[in-house]
Amino acid sequence: MGLPGLRAAAWALRRACGPWTPHLGPRLLCLHPMAGNGEAPIPVGAKQEQDKKARSGWQGPTRIWEETEQQAKKLKSSEDGEQQRKLPKRKIVLLMAYSGKGYHGMQRNVGSSKFKTIEDDLVSALVRSGCIPENHGEDMRKMSFQRCARTDKGVSAAGQVVSLKVWLIDDILEKINSHLPSHIRILGLKRVTGGFNSKNKCDARTYVYMLPTFAFAHKDHDSQDETYRLSAETLGRVNRLLACYKGTHNFHNFTSQKGPHEPSARRYILDMFCEEPFVREGMEFAVIKVKGQSFMTHQIRKMVGLVVAIVKGYAPESVLERCWGEAKVDVPKAPGLGLVLERVHFEKYNQRFGHDGLHEPLDWAREEAEVTAFKEQHIYPTIISTERQERSMAQWLSTLPMHDFSATAHAAAGLGTKAPSSLEGSDGVGDSD
Repeated sequence: MGLPGLRAAAWALRRACGPWTPHLGPRLLCLHPMAGNGEAPIPVGAKQEQDKKARSGWQGPTRIWEETEQQAKKLKSSEDGEQQRKLPKRKIVLLMAYSGKGYHGMQRNVGSSKFKTIEDDLVSALVRSGCIPENHGEDMRKMSFQRCARTDKGVSAAGQVVSLKVWLIDDILEKINSHLPSHIRILGLKRVTGGFNSKNKCDARTYVYMLPTFAFAHKDHDSQDETYRLSAETLGRVNRLLACYKGTHNFHNFTSQKGPHEPSARRYILDMFCEEPFVREGMEFAVIKVKGQSFMTHQIRKMVGLVVAIVKGYAPESVLERCWGEAKVDVPKAPGLGLVLERVHFEKYNQRFGHDGLHEPLDWAREEAEVTAFKEQHIYPTIISTERQERSMAQWLSTLPMHDFSATAHAAAGLGTKAPSSLEGSDGVGDSD
């Protein structure tokens, strides 16, 4: 259409719609496309105002009322969630105690429902109690979660410590425990510094290993004699051998994951000894205590296993010295049933922050009675009853004659021992590759 055609069209529009005003456009009525159906015609100026309001987002009173009602319902349904989001999220540590029977260790295996772990139950309780949002349970890094020690399959703990960020809701311990089974308890909570990491800030870890004393009976004695009682002389020999572990040594023979030249195989043991025996349900037990900076996979169980083999007469005492050398020695691994994480230590952190007026020292003195009660109610009875039912120690003792302590571990590979899987966790901090 040329210029004359455009001018003709404009004049036709002006004749149809009336005179033009600068602000509102044509004042007379233009017919709506549906005017033939009896609907009222819409002024051109009014239609332009409607278009302008539509472009600016104005939606009319009906639409605004509908959206307001929807928002009110949404706010009402999420009132509890909004209150939680307003709560401060703070870095804390939790003191945990648990019986490890029936669990594949402490550490969660995301995406594997076949192997249940302690952290599976813990994370579920944290979400259900309202301490963390659900997506933090799916990705534990979002709450800066860290465990102090990664315990092995079947291993219990009386003093595990985990660090994480949570909403500090009212009655937080009671609410978490209400969603946990009775054999897993949160016994304490303390605020810590924002950058606190329970694994990295831990100076040392103390484990105990509870075993029936017939494990120390000479090999010529009945290995299942529950009437056996540990003599003072034998206890003295046990403690003399355990003391050989103190100090810094190359413990590559006490784990399957380190070579003799790896610097991380060198570990520092502060103390190791066996306490006086005691009788439970007609069977005598003893507790071996070991405190070290850190431990490798299965290290403690192999340390106990070798001393038992020596005391029973299957291995010479000289094998201990040989273990520090480069040669691979076949070291037996004691059952995991009796191993318990007793306590974790934060001495350097306590010196720097424990008395700064803002944070408490991580010593758990007030919770000591609860820790002892949990051990007496859940950990020790489980070890005793399981030992009676499954006789794990007696069965393991029967395998000791199959070990050749003068040969290397490679030569003894036919014993059926296997390297630990990633699901088995670790005696200690799990820092092995």
